[in-house]
Amino acid sequence: MRAMAVMVALMMSVAATASAQEWDEFVSKEDGFKVDFPGQPKVAETTWKSQMDYILPGKIYSVEKGKEKYSVTVIDYRPIEQQGIERSKTCEEGNQQCRQNAGIMGPGYWKHDERGAVMYATFKLLQRDAKLTSLAWEWQDMVEGNFVQLTSNADQSRTFAYVAARENKLYIFEGTVPKGYPEPGLFQQSVGWVEPDGRAVRYQGVIYSNAYHGMGVYPTPTAGGGFAPPPPPPQQGR
Repeated sequence: MRAMAVMVALMMSVAATASAQEWDEFVSKEDGFKVDFPGQPKVAETTWKSQMDYILPGKIYSVEKGKEKYSVTVIDYRPIEQQGIERSKTCEEGNQQCRQNAGIMGPGYWKHDERGAVMYATFKLLQRDAKLTSLAWEWQDMVEGNFVQLTSNADQSRTFAYVAARENKLYIFEGTVPKGYPEPGLFQQSVGWVEPDGRAVRYQGVIYSNAYHGMGVYPTPTAGGGFAPPPPPPQQGR
């Protein structure tokens, strides 16, 4: 009997280890993030209509593990500036997007859209047929964002989502598990950021805000705290 108990315990241990090994760190150099996925994600192209109706390109990285679903939606806000400039040339008289005022109206009106991207994406999550159980300002690896927890009214599944923005890209990290399953905290807590060469980024001492650092209001904080030095002045012609 004792030998049988030991064998069962060993088998359970091996199964748990195998299950844990299914999770692995995924790194996207192109989109600048890393996160633990339970398998290799599928990647699909998508488009996103912003709060001010700009159409922006994006990608969805997703993995399904049984009834569990994990995804990262990345929306590229870099094209919005040119779209805003073009829109300001044709909008009707009296529209705020036509007015000229210190770079925040007219051709610069798009800035409000990008600064509100995290809030707008959070709002869209809250429109689901689900009960909001938590909404908090948070940060992951020193990048600010909103942490959302939802319980589906349809099937009582649990969703943890983290919405953030960095380097003019919007990120929606989302994990959903059926009722009775462990909450998807591991996925949300594994969020990190990388440079184009794959090096990990962690801002120390300064919380990164895309509305200020990403959009050039303040210099970007360095990975070791402090700030990156300003670029050298352009060379004058001789």
